[in-house]
Amino acid sequence: MRRSTAVIFTLLVSFICRTLGETCAENCGKKLNSCSCHPTCGSLGSCCSDYKESCVNTSPYSGSILGGTDFVVLDAYFNKSSDIVCRFHNKTNTVGYVDEEGRGHCISPLLYETGWISLHISSDNGTRFNRAGSWLSVHTGKLDSRFKAILVNSTKWQYYGTPNVGGNLQMTWNTTLVNAEKVNIELWGYRETGEPYSEYWQGEWLYLYSLAKDHLNNGSFSFFPKIAEDGFSSWELGALRVSSSSYPNGMWNVQAAWSEDHALAWHLEESFRQNSTGWALDKCLDWDQLENELPDFLAEIIDCPCTLAQARADTGRFHTDYGCDIEKGSVCTYHPGSVHCVRAIQASPRYAAGQQCCYDSTGAQILTADSIGGSTPDRAHDWGSPPFKKPPRIPGLSHWIYDVLSFYYCCLWSDNCHYYFKRRPSSDCRRYQSPSSAVVFGDPHFITFDGVSYSFNGKGEYTLVISEEKQLIVQGRTEPVKDSGTTIKATKLTAVAMREGLSDIIEVRLDGRNDGLEVLRNQQTMSFAEQTWMDLQGVFVFSPTSTNVTIMFPSGAGVEVRRRGETMTTTVLLPEEFKDSTLGLLGKMNGDAKDDLALTNGQLVQNHSNPEELFNFGASWAVQNTSALFTYDSEYLLSTYYFVPRHDTSFIPVFSVPENPDDPLNNQAADICIGEGSQFCRYDILVGRSPLMGNATRVSFQSHVSLVDDLKPVISCGWLPPPTSGKKQGTTYLQGAKVQFSCDEGYTLSGSAERTCQSNGKWSGEDTSCLISNNIAGIVAGSVIGTLTLIVIITTIFLHSRKQKRKTTDSEEDGRSNKS
Repeated sequence: MRRSTAVIFTLLVSFICRTLGETCAENCGKKLNSCSCHPTCGSLGSCCSDYKESCVNTSPYSGSILGGTDFVVLDAYFNKSSDIVCRFHNKTNTVGYVDEEGRGHCISPLLYETGWISLHISSDNGTRFNRAGSWLSVHTGKLDSRFKAILVNSTKWQYYGTPNVGGNLQMTWNTTLVNAEKVNIELWGYRETGEPYSEYWQGEWLYLYSLAKDHLNNGSFSFFPKIAEDGFSSWELGALRVSSSSYPNGMWNVQAAWSEDHALAWHLEESFRQNSTGWALDKCLDWDQLENELPDFLAEIIDCPCTLAQARADTGRFHTDYGCDIEKGSVCTYHPGSVHCVRAIQASPRYAAGQQCCYDSTGAQILTADSIGGSTPDRAHDWGSPPFKKPPRIPGLSHWIYDVLSFYYCCLWSDNCHYYFKRRPSSDCRRYQSPSSAVVFGDPHFITFDGVSYSFNGKGEYTLVISEEKQLIVQGRTEPVKDSGTTIKATKLTAVAMREGLSDIIEVRLDGRNDGLEVLRNQQTMSFAEQTWMDLQGVFVFSPTSTNVTIMFPSGAGVEVRRRGETMTTTVLLPEEFKDSTLGLLGKMNGDAKDDLALTNGQLVQNHSNPEELFNFGASWAVQNTSALFTYDSEYLLSTYYFVPRHDTSFIPVFSVPENPDDPLNNQAADICIGEGSQFCRYDILVGRSPLMGNATRVSFQSHVSLVDDLKPVISCGWLPPPTSGKKQGTTYLQGAKVQFSCDEGYTLSGSAERTCQSNGKWSGEDTSCLISNNIAGIVAGSVIGTLTLIVIITTIFLHSRKQKRKTTDSEEDGRSNKS
């Protein structure tokens, strides 16, 4: 009855919509009285007649933050006479056009922010913007190489003019990015003006000059760099733009292919080419002086994880640095000796600073006090930070100005890294605290933040985690397991939805169309075909494959969703700040397993081995209709979850594994389900009737055990310096690590020759120093005494000589006096 009611309701809404003629123009995302302009209307059959015309999608849907991408407006028809104007973020207009097939095109503008940007389109030259959509602005470093101009041998570009680096430079591009037979190659420069951290601090791109005009659009350009004229050589950061020769020089917001922003070594002044080391040292010293005048940001950035394992496991707060990725061969240009680096995902709250952490092949953190390849903090986070638009929050560029160019000055173009590392010292990990983790897997089984494991096979939508203090909500939906179309009295997790504060709502669910995961933002499906990373409102989402999604919130909370076979595994990671603030099916995060399983009324589960009591606990966490975060875009979801209570009281699962010696799956269960956690695997095979599900459960359980092990707290004793006039051996400072000391020739070691990092976080032994040896001291003392004696003798002779000379002079004067 419920199903038929939902179908009738949907058909009725569709009929009324067509009859009354309500429009989606300026109503995208809304549900109107007679029809809908909401993203779910397509699958529900309730769209207004002009939905696709008014609420548009584009192809491609993303492009460089620098602009210049030509994209098509899908499913919308334009007249050949239409004058298209595209408005981004309600303020920046670009001129579009209509192609021969009647499709509208827009050109993305230069922006100073990343993420989804509102898009409105006019076909009457800006009189009325009656079509709406969105555009994804992407950091140049995260943009796929297909969509940008490539600097061939980029290292040569950025070292050009230093000793033994010269000759021609070459760049390439995909010719389809610029729809023209001939192109101009232009240099644009970036700078920041105004007093730092004041309201007058601004970033700006400017056209500088053209390297070539009317160049054949063949996808390649080579040239011999010359020193820039007319004062342009003072611009040290910029990018090259390839655009149609039909446009005037420096015209804004035209179709173009941009290179990545880079140091403009190849056009710097003559003094750089004559003496790049001296030129760079002067710049390094100027930067060092400027740092004296800027506020200290180091105190507010997060400490690095102690080990590579921790850094890769703490996915809520740290993410791979694309410039040093172990998964891509560890090409770490700026961090020699490192195999992997991560960046703190969130910028610091006040100064928008960033943290970078690098690790060697043993998994130990590398510190700049020991190596040029060490971890370095950043005055400006490389990925920028909301609200973007102004320094130091402009993605990529502010980081270049304050952290990267200075590295070139002090370290790459000259050998004066001590100045750089004085201002950008590695933070060790003594204050780092690993997050706590909890997981839902199989059909479904739970392991709480404090390590309590249990199963709950209710059917419905439930609160996995809620923290009122941090305003975090994570909900899960379960559906019955099916075997060849037959419903089994067990359930599995099929969707999770989450939000923190006023962030976008992110939902991840099993995709019935393929073997992947479907990700929705505010109830609209997102595509990761062009970009694997997305900056959203109050949340980041990363999906490198169709079966792997990670969601990261500003609080440091992270949610990992992995598809394994026909089930999904959801892991929630919460930093220490969530302690004593969480409730839900994943328990109270406070280190006390006894109070983990609390019903919504506060009553505790008394017997963790009683499946009925656990079932009642789980049922109490059914979400309220008004607080549900899920998307209901099908008749099945509407009738099964939306129009009914969120916990199905009529569904009673099988609570325990039946003992049936004749079960044909017994042998497979025995082979697959071995070791710790085997009870979960056995349930999924013998009750869920699926060896594949049982194996997926086994893998998920083992992965969680490994994650917990990777996140175990590690004791660090902090960095130890080498003694003056001596050396140290050992650059690991974790519990059990040993550091040996030795002195240069002629010096004697005082204190401990070897020190060990102890479990109390302190080094064993005494501070080490190198003293001048006794024989050397004797020689030095003798030399000093001899020198002093010689000085005394010379002084005595000198004084005696002056005295004798005075006597002689006095006698002569007396003789002259007597004569007269």
